[in-house]
Amino acid sequence: MKKPVKPGGARALKTRIKKKSGLKNSSRRWLERHLNDPYVRRSKAEGMRSRAAYKLVEIDDRHQLLKPGMRVIDLGAAPGGWCQVAAERVGSTEERPLVVGIDYLEMDPVPGAVILQMDFLDDAAPDRLLEVLGEPPDIVLSDMAAPTTGHRRTDHLRTMHLCEVAADFAVSVLKPGGHFLAKTFQGGTEAGLLDQLKRNFRSVHHVKPPASRDESVELYLLAKGFRGREEP
Repeated sequence: MKKPVKPGGARALKTRIKKKSGLKNSSRRWLERHLNDPYVRRSKAEGMRSRAAYKLVEIDDRHQLLKPGMRVIDLGAAPGGWCQVAAERVGSTEERPLVVGIDYLEMDPVPGAVILQMDFLDDAAPDRLLEVLGEPPDIVLSDMAAPTTGHRRTDHLRTMHLCEVAADFAVSVLKPGGHFLAKTFQGGTEAGLLDQLKRNFRSVHHVKPPASRDESVELYLLAKGFRGREEP
């Protein structure tokens, strides 16, 4: 039996950027790391939109979230890697789309998914997502992160706010038994958010898939088994 090959292949040659390229040393090192990233190589070889697609692949392989026929909402969908994975795993087609993504950034169409180019924070966005999906979702995904300012604490708070807004949305729209998966940061999930999710889901925990770089502070908050909304 052959041993599994790591993403990108064992014999992949390293790409180096010449010091005379005009780039700052920090930019050159980042570009070299990106070009030599095995998940970047794999995404190009397999036609995936981004290396981030493999974070969802690895989380789903372990936790079995996406099943055929499920309806999915993907918040912060650009460039489309998570939509690609979700559409394939739930069996979404252009004739019967089961995946709806939203992002204020323009992105190329994703086969089997409907993409809305609008800001999720717009007041009209939640109703528009449900209108296009046709039924309440079985799972809400969010890989949203705020544009960086260079100030770590500010960037952290802004992305945590997006996670909280995504959680509020998930609790308001999910079908009973549904799931919520969202990006957060190590040491930064607010107690109030965790309490909210624990009240509304049967299990809540953090996951860090292998495709998430070791040096990255990102984690994913996974809430499974939505308990359902109380009748007013």
